[in-house]
Amino acid sequence: MLVLFKEISNRIKPKLGSPCIDNWVFKLHYRATTVIFFVATILVTSREYIGEHIKCVSDSVNNKEFHKVIESFCFFSTTFTVIRDEFNFGFGDPPHPGVFPYGLLSKPPIRKHLYYQWVPFVLFGQGVMFMLTHFLWKSWEMGRVRKLVSGLTYSSLAFLENSVMVDGKSIPSKKEKEITIRRIKDSFFENVKINRAWAPQLILCEILNFANVGLQAYITNKFLGGHFYTLGIKIFTQGHSILDDVFPKVTKCTFHKYGPSGTVQLHDALCIMALNIINEKIYIFLWFWFIFLLVLSGLVLVWRFASILLYSKSPVFGRIIFGFGAKKLSFWKLKTVTRKFTYADWLFLKYLSKNLDGLVFRELFGRIYEQLDDGAVFIGKEESGNKND
Repeated sequence: MLVLFKEISNRIKPKLGSPCIDNWVFKLHYRATTVIFFVATILVTSREYIGEHIKCVSDSVNNKEFHKVIESFCFFSTTFTVIRDEFNFGFGDPPHPGVFPYGLLSKPPIRKHLYYQWVPFVLFGQGVMFMLTHFLWKSWEMGRVRKLVSGLTYSSLAFLENSVMVDGKSIPSKKEKEITIRRIKDSFFENVKINRAWAPQLILCEILNFANVGLQAYITNKFLGGHFYTLGIKIFTQGHSILDDVFPKVTKCTFHKYGPSGTVQLHDALCIMALNIINEKIYIFLWFWFIFLLVLSGLVLVWRFASILLYSKSPVFGRIIFGFGAKKLSFWKLKTVTRKFTYADWLFLKYLSKNLDGLVFRELFGRIYEQLDDGAVFIGKEESGNKND
């Protein structure tokens, strides 16, 4: 099992030096949440720590082969508990909740437990679904940021006339840095119309992330028979006893067998559901995790729409968002660039700032301002609005 954990961590962990094309809440969806679901899948399929997933006691204990048949039947079919509030055992509460005498003519309603054999498949499928938005975003983004910032990783150290190698890292020369910055600036202006689809696509993926959390909570609630939505609340109000209803540790199972003359024989089995010890802890954690993720994803959307309103109205806001690279930029430069750009252009610039050293981004921003100030042909907000008129 440890080998599987290592394999998952190798595939999911972030790669050093890779460009940032999303935010940390986005990463919580496709990295942290996916890892949680995959680890949970491994736990519920492993017998290393919990042993057999189901062990049954029946009247066929002397016949080991027949006992194995009953045990297999109870695992792949359904076990059940009896819904009965009152029953006189003669010594107080029943030893196992939901385990009462139940025969062919018994009338009390029963609760069938169908989910446990499907838990690993559902958990794995949900983990994959949390990765789909990331794959969609990568297919739309098409490595645009990587192509622009490649070669500028150590450009803030470019003080020499020739490029040098230090500890296996290539530090470009001043001329190479200037050429690369000019290339980014030219590419930005040449592809400004193409890059404008970048922001709506990112926002759509953030909306899909928010919707996906709600969808997964709905799927989990349906899967657990409608108990998931209130699981955490009931634990706080009713204690851990509620878990015996949702994840019973001891259940009943009935196996029907034909006798020598064709008479149906009923074999009653008492089953220990060791797997539910793991299941209950997984789903309690998921209840809190979904709430945490839903709140953060909602705050991201609030922040996104607030930034749409503020990006061109406040140079101070631009300085905060662009970070270190914008601290020494004049308010006039920030105001000029942000007012001539649409929100899509501004957001693309923001992600360039996240992937460039602050000094390099400041120089790039200055080049963009100079080209705008020189009357560059650029279809910004005002020009596109006039064109539509």
